[in-house]
Amino acid sequence: MSLPTISPLRGLVEVTRLLRAREDLPALLDAVARTIGESLGYGTVAVNLYRPAWDDFEVTTVYGNEEARATLLGNTRLGGDWTILLSDRFEQCGAYVVPSGAVDWDSLGPSYVPQGGRACHPDAWDPEDALFVPMRDQRGVLLGIISVDEPVSGRRPTDDDLEILVSMADHAALAVEAAREAAESARYQRALEEILAVSSRSTGEPSNSEILRRVCTGIRDALDFQNVCAALVDPKTGAVVPQATAGWRLEELRRRTGVTVAEVEPLLDEVFLREGCYLLTHEQARARLTSEVDVYPSQLNGRGPWAWDRHWLIVPLWDGGGALLGIIWVDNPSDRLVPSAERLQALRIFANDAAAALVSGLHLGELRFLADHDPLTRLLNRRAFVNRLESEVARAVRYRRSFGLVIADLDRFKQLNDRFGHAAGDEALVVFANVLAESLRKVDDAFRSGGDAFPVLVAEATEEDTRQVVARVEELLRQLAPAGEQWAADLGASFGCAACPEDANDAQTLFRLADEALYDAKRNGTVLRFVARA
Repeated sequence: MSLPTISPLRGLVEVTRLLRAREDLPALLDAVARTIGESLGYGTVAVNLYRPAWDDFEVTTVYGNEEARATLLGNTRLGGDWTILLSDRFEQCGAYVVPSGAVDWDSLGPSYVPQGGRACHPDAWDPEDALFVPMRDQRGVLLGIISVDEPVSGRRPTDDDLEILVSMADHAALAVEAAREAAESARYQRALEEILAVSSRSTGEPSNSEILRRVCTGIRDALDFQNVCAALVDPKTGAVVPQATAGWRLEELRRRTGVTVAEVEPLLDEVFLREGCYLLTHEQARARLTSEVDVYPSQLNGRGPWAWDRHWLIVPLWDGGGALLGIIWVDNPSDRLVPSAERLQALRIFANDAAAALVSGLHLGELRFLADHDPLTRLLNRRAFVNRLESEVARAVRYRRSFGLVIADLDRFKQLNDRFGHAAGDEALVVFANVLAESLRKVDDAFRSGGDAFPVLVAEATEEDTRQVVARVEELLRQLAPAGEQWAADLGASFGCAACPEDANDAQTLFRLADEALYDAKRNGTVLRFVARA
C-alpha cells in the first residue's frame, strides 16, 4: 500500500520539521528522500553524501524501486565527476538539469536509467535526463547532492518546480548540518565525561605509568584515535621514553629508535599550533626530523583536503614552570579525518589533566566547568541551556511566575568570517558573549547553544525588562565600533523573545516560538521581535 501523495507545500513543512527532529543521520536522509519523492512526484530520489575522508560522494539513501536501490546504493563518485555534472551550462534556478546526450554517462560510472521511452510532448522527460540539486551548509560547503528521477508527470520540471526542489534541498542541508553538529556535540560531551572519569580514577594514583595508561585509554575511547602513546622525558638523558599506550604495543615502541627532546622541539613550532596541539603534515614533520628518527607510518589515511594522510599530532605535557615533561602522540583516527577544533580541544584537556596529575594531582575545576560551559566564549553551553530551560518552565508553571526566553543571533556573521577570517569570527563571538554578560542582570543567564546562537533567560521579566536588556546589548555593540577591530563595525544581532507561561508552558514550544520571532525579526530588519499574541 503506497503512502498518500502530499503537496509541495506540505513537503516543505515536513522537511522543515526534520530540522527539529533528533534523528540519526541515516533516518533523517531516508525521511528527506521520501518526503521529496512523495511531495514533488518523483519515483526515484537518491542522496549522494559527501565523504570528506575520501573526497567523494556516496549514495547513502535511495527512495524508489528495488532496481534503483540495487543499482545506486553504495556507489561513489569523485568530486571531479560531479564538477562535470554541476556545470554552469546545466544550471537552472539553482538546480542542474542534464538533458539526455549531454554527458557520457559510461565514463562516469554506474548510473540508473529507468525503463521506457520518451513521450511525444516537447517538454517530456527522457529516461536519460538527469536532475541534481546540491545541499550546502551555511558556509556554502557542499554536504551532498540530491538526485531525482522518474517524474510522475512524465514532464521536465518547470522553474517553479525547481525552486521548490531547491528550497527543500536547502532545508534538508540544514537538517543534515544540524544532525552532524549534534553528533559532534555528543561526541565532545562524551569526551569531557571520559576526561572527568579518567581524572577521578587517577586521583591519588602514585604510578605515572598508570596515570598515563588511563589517559591513553581515555583518548582512544573518547576521541576515536586507534593509536595513542604517552611518553615522558628522561631528565638525565633527554630521551623521550614511551610509558603507556593504547592500540600500540608498548614494547614495540620502546624497541624502535628513540627520540630526544632536541629532536621533538622543532615539531613544537607555533606555526603548527592548533587548539593547544601541534598538527603537521607528514612532509612537514619529515623535513624537521633527522634521518635517524624511525617514523611510524599511519595506516588509516584518506584523500582530499580534510583527510588524515600520515599526519603528525603531538600534544606536549608541560609542568608548572613551562618545562617539557613529555608528549602524547596520537595516530590513526577512525574516521580518517584531520581532527576538528573541538576534538583537538578535548585532546588538549586530556593532556592538561595528565600533566596536572603528574605534577601535583588533579585540578578538576576546569574540567567540570567545560562539562556545561562553552570553551570559546565561557558561557553556559547547549546542555546547560536545555536543562535550565526545562527547570525554569517547570518553576514558572508551578509558582505562577513568568520569565522571558530571548534568542540572539549575530547578523552577517558569515560575511564577517568570509571578509576577516575565522579568527576574527571567533573573536567576535567572544566579544558578543562578553557584551551579553555585561548587559544582563545578576539573576539572568546567557548561553551559547552553538554557532552564533545565544539564548538568554531573563528571570521574573516583563516585556519592558527584556527591552532594556536588549537595549543595553545594542548600546555596548555600538561602542565597540570606534575603539575595536575593523570587524567590530559589522557586529550586530537580532533577537526573538517568548514569555513563559504567557506564550507557552512547555520548553519545546517556548523555544520554537522565540526562534520563530528571531527569524521574523531578521526578515523584517528589526532588532527585537516578541511573539505575536492574539
